[in-house]
Amino acid sequence: MYKVVGLLILLAGVCFVGEAKTVRFATFNVSMEASNYLPRGAAPTGDELFENLKAGDNQQIRNIAEIIQRIKPDIILLNEFDYTAEASNGVHPFLNHYLAISQQGEKPIDYPYFYTAPVNTGVASGVDLNNNGVSSDLGGDAFGFGLYPGQYGMLLLSRYPIELDKIRTFQHFLWKDMPNGLLDSVKAEGGSDWYSPEAKAVFRLSSKSHWDVPIMIDDKILHVLASHPTPPVFDGPENRNGKRNHDEIRFWNDYVSPGNMAEYIYDDKDQKGGINSDKFVILGDLNASAEEGDGNKEGIGALLNNTKVNSNNIPYSEGGALHSPNNPQGACHTAFWRMRADYVLPSKTLGEVSASGVFWPIPQDPLHRLIKDRQASSDHRLVWVDVDLAE
Repeated sequence: MYKVVGLLILLAGVCFVGEAKTVRFATFNVSMEASNYLPRGAAPTGDELFENLKAGDNQQIRNIAEIIQRIKPDIILLNEFDYTAEASNGVHPFLNHYLAISQQGEKPIDYPYFYTAPVNTGVASGVDLNNNGVSSDLGGDAFGFGLYPGQYGMLLLSRYPIELDKIRTFQHFLWKDMPNGLLDSVKAEGGSDWYSPEAKAVFRLSSKSHWDVPIMIDDKILHVLASHPTPPVFDGPENRNGKRNHDEIRFWNDYVSPGNMAEYIYDDKDQKGGINSDKFVILGDLNASAEEGDGNKEGIGALLNNTKVNSNNIPYSEGGALHSPNNPQGACHTAFWRMRADYVLPSKTLGEVSASGVFWPIPQDPLHRLIKDRQASSDHRLVWVDVDLAE
């Protein structure tokens, strides 16, 4: 069932309900990658986002900042925020030139802590992944589709301290090392393996990366599990993207499950096993729905049904319902193209979900200007969930 929420929840940020601290978690695919700032079809250099961040006057980025200022998440994952190792070119200008500046009278918002790291998009694999006979295709033969390293990256912003020395990343985890994964089931026409033995030996599971980011709140640690699986489309009958999406989502299902389901997992520092806590929240554009779309519904379905995951409070919006009036799933859609793709999934022991929502103003609302099309902000909507942290 959808949970009815009132206007007061938007005042939010951090508050207290009895002894429980309420923390607002959010995810937002912001479409802040270089090609978004170019005419359609133009080739990006990879610097376009950083140039617009430095200038401080891009209206799309201003609108994204305004949405964040209005919703006031305490912890937010931004998908499709181009990665650069130089925070002075990427993260800092976004924080200082946009979030720290009042947008349309909204109170500036400060995130003292952030995390970003390399992703697989645009990183040449050296092997033929798109099965066209060459291994040097820009994008198609990268570990994750991208026209330059760092495209479609991820950025985590937090009001609370991040335990940087305890972060686990899984950028280099190999798809072949997932037991009973779908890699070997990707078949070319005629039934032969789509991927060569050389490709299977080096192909990474994550199209961007998977992160386990511990955050300290009042002397207690919770884990943010962040990712952005590949869209399960843009392929052919072999369904290589659909199967990869399934296994990227399955990774988290195994990672948080009790028992030995995560024994096969290793991180980029070769630490083995799954999460060592039951206090977590899964954030990201997972590009999958258990109800709709072209993806393999078993992967996202298994995650939503995991005994440790609280998936009962589905964020929704009136705007989404009006956008797809004949679709019973419309209210919980998180993307303009009509699907629930973006998720905030707290663990059951993290605390009680007290409110949730999708930022999707109806056309009659003056704030509809912020989401009227992709040029206004993004083709995705910000999704948020309030959790009253358990003592």
